[in-house]
Amino acid sequence: MRFTRITIIRIKKPEQDHINEELRFLGESLGLFNERDKDKSCFRIFIALLKSLKTNHRLTSDEIADRTNLTRGTVVHHLNRLMESGIVVNQKGYYILAVDNMEELVELVKNNLTKTFDNLKPIARNIDKKLEL
Repeated sequence: MRFTRITIIRIKKPEQDHINEELRFLGESLGLFNERDKDKSCFRIFIALLKSLKTNHRLTSDEIADRTNLTRGTVVHHLNRLMESGIVVNQKGYYILAVDNMEELVELVKNNLTKTFDNLKPIARNIDKKLEL
């Protein structure tokens, strides 16, 4: 799996041991949910996909729209963003999380970040050499 875009944001960890706050913290740390998402659309979509993991049920964009009380257009917009980050995959019109649990999600992001930095290092070294730094 390859991430095309992901943003890591260092934010304050929630003080309470509350599942919704922890999920929001995880998503905000990965740049998935932000203050511009006033009605928490992306968060609600993420939660619907997360719940579908428990039942092993893949969801269509229409099903996600019904479960989240969002328009299909809003759902598709956020699904595209989640797919762009590599966290969601589309399998023949059905959407699922790319991993089986949240720990795997964090590990997936970590591995992809490591690969990205490993690819950047020789480029940076080459630039330094050319600039005689």
